[in-house]
Amino acid sequence: MQQVKIGIIGIGGMGQAHINSIADLKNCYVSAVCDIDAEKIKNFNSENNVQAFADSDTFFKEADIEAVIIATPHYFHNTLAEKAFGYGKHVLTEKPIAVHKADAESMIAAAAKHPELKFAAMFNQRTIPAHRKIKQLIDNGELGEIRRVNWIITDWFRSEIYYTSGDWRATWKGEGGGVLLNQCPHQLDLLQWFFGVPTKIRANGAFGKYHKIEVEDEITAFLEYPNGATGVFIASTGEAPGTNRLEITAERGRLVYEDGKIEFKRNEIPVSEFSATTDQRFGTPDLWNIAIDVPSSNPFQHRDIIEDFANAIIKDIPVMAPAPEGINSLEIGNAMLLSVIKDKTIDLPMDSNEFAVELQKLIDNSKFTKEASAGMPAEEDFSRSF
Repeated sequence: MQQVKIGIIGIGGMGQAHINSIADLKNCYVSAVCDIDAEKIKNFNSENNVQAFADSDTFFKEADIEAVIIATPHYFHNTLAEKAFGYGKHVLTEKPIAVHKADAESMIAAAAKHPELKFAAMFNQRTIPAHRKIKQLIDNGELGEIRRVNWIITDWFRSEIYYTSGDWRATWKGEGGGVLLNQCPHQLDLLQWFFGVPTKIRANGAFGKYHKIEVEDEITAFLEYPNGATGVFIASTGEAPGTNRLEITAERGRLVYEDGKIEFKRNEIPVSEFSATTDQRFGTPDLWNIAIDVPSSNPFQHRDIIEDFANAIIKDIPVMAPAPEGINSLEIGNAMLLSVIKDKTIDLPMDSNEFAVELQKLIDNSKFTKEASAGMPAEEDFSRSF
């Protein structure tokens, strides 16, 4: 079987996790790594028989690679991806694909010049069977037209040591945002994957409400969709125990996904039809209570995305999580932040330059000083982060 030679840029917690995932795969292997931290790469050549580089230019010029996984801080995702395309390398980038929509537009345009190269994003939660089942139910019309969506996703709790573990974390200059740009790109991707992109967003948020950070750690957003459907999206890294509850109200009933279970209360008659034809003033459609038994987790979700990426290269087939779709979730998150910053409703598609300008203002006017890095415990269980 052909094996894809993969180089990994950024071998912190996420990059190292990808190295561990690839070790279990047969269709690819790590042939090179790159990180500006010399301590992280000093043992690779001697112990791992892997090429090691301290700068990306040398990495792209000399590394024996066919594809690259980008696992750096957010601001480097788009620039490194564009550089990789220029060197003829396939790209799998961590989420988010960029910090703001304007940068995403640039990297997508660069990718479009090289249609022979695969361009994927680490939207690993698309591999979870429960999420795939919800997507199937929506796409095949089982739910009927959607009227309302509520998603409370507050189980992304993060401690102070998490934020102090990296100088770049939770700063406008280093990360470009908080819960919307770091944790919730997963749910924002699923939100647009399931329901499409809204036409209007109005949000309320808080910066450093629960932590000593300058970016948002709480957001509540109201969404409007083209068909008139509405939605509410709530996210936080300051609640414990948190909640992960998705509620979809549609013509054929109500689906709730919570605590790893999908429950569908299905109307025997679509609600609009019942309303128009019933002679009951206070009646409601009869229901079928359906419990959908499907796994709600996947311990190999990152590995599965990498395996799919390598298969797409080998077989020249589409990837499971195309990176250009990442502009949709990024735009939704950008619009939520812009709504908070400017205290107004944002129409979508949004002006990508407007948000880029506002973000630069936040960077330029920042007087925030991070505490000294506390480091990450060596035995930290990364799997608990998702």
